[in-house]
Amino acid sequence: MLRLPRFALLLLTLASAPWAHGEDAPVPLKIDRTFNRLPATEEPSTAFFIADHIESKHGEKLVASGNAQLRQDGQMVSSDLLTYDEVSKDLIAEGNVRIEQNDTAVVGPRLQMNLDTNMGDMQQPQFTFTETGGRGSAEVAHIVSRKEYEFDGATYTTCPINNDDWLLKMSRLDIDRASQVGTAYNARVLFMGLPILYSPWMNFPLSDKRRTGLLGPTFGSTTTGGSEMTVPLYLNVTDNFDATISPRYMKKRGTQFNNEFRYLQPSSVGEVHADVLQSDMISQTDRTRFSIKHLQKLGGGFSGYLNLNRVSDNNYYRDLADNLNATSQTNLLQEGVLNYSGGWWNAAARVQHYQTLQDPLAPVVEPYWRHPQVGISAQRTAFGSNISVTSEYVDFRHPTLVNGQRSMIYPSLSYPLLNSPGYFLTPKVGIHSTRYTLDANSSGYETSSTRTLPIMSLDGGLIFERNDSFLGNGYMQTLEPRFYYVRIPYEDQSNLPNFDTAQAPFSFGQMFTENRFLGNDRVGDADMLTLALTSRAIDDDDGTERVRVAVAERFSFKSPQVNLVTPTDNNSRSDILTTIGGKLTRSWRLDSLFQYNPNLGHVESYNAAARYNPEAGKLLNLGYRYTRDVLRQMDVSTQWPITGRWHAVGRLNYSLQDDRIVEALGGLEYNQDCWSLRLIAQSFATATKESTTGIFIQLELNDFVRIGSDPLAALRSSVMGYTKLNDLPVATPVKGLQ
Repeated sequence: MLRLPRFALLLLTLASAPWAHGEDAPVPLKIDRTFNRLPATEEPSTAFFIADHIESKHGEKLVASGNAQLRQDGQMVSSDLLTYDEVSKDLIAEGNVRIEQNDTAVVGPRLQMNLDTNMGDMQQPQFTFTETGGRGSAEVAHIVSRKEYEFDGATYTTCPINNDDWLLKMSRLDIDRASQVGTAYNARVLFMGLPILYSPWMNFPLSDKRRTGLLGPTFGSTTTGGSEMTVPLYLNVTDNFDATISPRYMKKRGTQFNNEFRYLQPSSVGEVHADVLQSDMISQTDRTRFSIKHLQKLGGGFSGYLNLNRVSDNNYYRDLADNLNATSQTNLLQEGVLNYSGGWWNAAARVQHYQTLQDPLAPVVEPYWRHPQVGISAQRTAFGSNISVTSEYVDFRHPTLVNGQRSMIYPSLSYPLLNSPGYFLTPKVGIHSTRYTLDANSSGYETSSTRTLPIMSLDGGLIFERNDSFLGNGYMQTLEPRFYYVRIPYEDQSNLPNFDTAQAPFSFGQMFTENRFLGNDRVGDADMLTLALTSRAIDDDDGTERVRVAVAERFSFKSPQVNLVTPTDNNSRSDILTTIGGKLTRSWRLDSLFQYNPNLGHVESYNAAARYNPEAGKLLNLGYRYTRDVLRQMDVSTQWPITGRWHAVGRLNYSLQDDRIVEALGGLEYNQDCWSLRLIAQSFATATKESTTGIFIQLELNDFVRIGSDPLAALRSSVMGYTKLNDLPVATPVKGLQ
């Protein structure tokens, strides 16, 4: 969503082209009759004249005719006839007058100005700048000073010549280059000849500097809130602080005030959100949301971070959010962190809470709070070996579960025996020690207990390469065998609480790690060897990985006894993982993962995703995910031209397991040379048996303003690889005034 006064771009031509020289000093003249490239200006006030014919009488008048040009301080004035009075310092340009500077041009039939006072007028000016293709015109341009201009009866558009699909019309336009601000009076936007926006007065920045003003309004509709409209007001409080106040009117619920505050200081940066909906007409309650993120540099290697998020009720996002990512939030983080970076060692202290938003049909267990968590880590290199230490202390708090403290330290030493581009072999040893101190009322657990386990691993592999060709294309093929062995003795840990540990998802990365768990409450016993084989085909021309095939399996010489999930009958062999993927052609990409259980003889999970993307705006995504007894989900999304300038966009994410649509999105886009129209409808699940539907209608006038409800965030998150068509480079540059 852009600011309404986005047409500041058109004024770059007028505001960056100083048509007259300095305020008081007389202008010395130099006449160049060679008609070659002009030399660099020797003095800031020097003016050069060139023409087919020049007549001059010193101290009186200079007349240049036939391809006449005046160049001064990086600007150029050309016309059929230039007349300069050396006494009054008046310049008159007649016939095909053109002013150029940088990428801008202004043309008109006649220009009159004084080079001493920098005041003058230009009749019927037309302007353009080649960088963006914006152009406009006015009845009269009044040059007030070198940095101030007034234009009567001005128009502006980014449409190409002979195409006025949309126009901005103003009764008067003032430009102040000193403050880089433009002011328009009686401004109205016409689309296809029909007025769609009006403002009696507006000002806007002529540069990237922020400026207070209204942003483009948004309109929409959802099933939970009905028809809605938002009109944001942007406040540029100071150079380092701004605010956006966004009243959001929802027909079914009332008016919600969404407030955002941002600040940027040399040692800090942050943003605050405070949203309020008083007396929701459906729930008959006040609905609020508060969020703050703050990063502070404290000096001496210290820094701080604050992240607080809270809403008034469990259904806040399900009722009021307008995108799928927001509605899927369950645990809202609330934490403060103090960090120290000492080069080879680091430390962090954290206090962490959560607000858990419950779905009544699918309740979840609230995570533990950390009051506090302190961690210290260090890493050094000595005598060719890597020495590292990881440690932490955490005080876990929970309203209904066991409470207590956990201390952990894990020093380790690794030494690369072999290390070259073709092979590697690295042994590693360490000791993982943990101590628990639980509250006296923690029934079922000892109030004090320890666990100390040695850990040993060996990681090695080879990389073979050969050059080959296929269908005339050269590529390098690799063969990369790798093994990873880890040894951890068994210790019964059933008497230890589980504060924050879970079984790690089975993956290629996890098979090459020491612990089968995420968190420090469990250290899995292991006498395991992982074997993997990877082969890649790499394009000789650009280094693209055309194909990647990998297979891996983990073998246990002794069945693991520490588990958080029920093991299979024979767990001496892990599941077999296989992946095939790569950028097969310029248009096709494939990614897949297959997990097979050899102990039970069935497939545990697989997913496959293919993308066809021959060019920008032509996209097809196909995906399927399967997890045994848990998930069966298909996903199709596309962006595709259908006829002329019309494109279709859509996504269907359907759960076969639940016989339910997770997300459905469909719509049309129309992309013209200087504007785009988007018509989008989206429906997505917000809870176990709830969903919401939104309708987006947006008109975007290129490089100016977007009007309506913005679907771009939904399109980018739902249609992977989506392209905003009017951001693409134009194949044929828009021609400016010649």
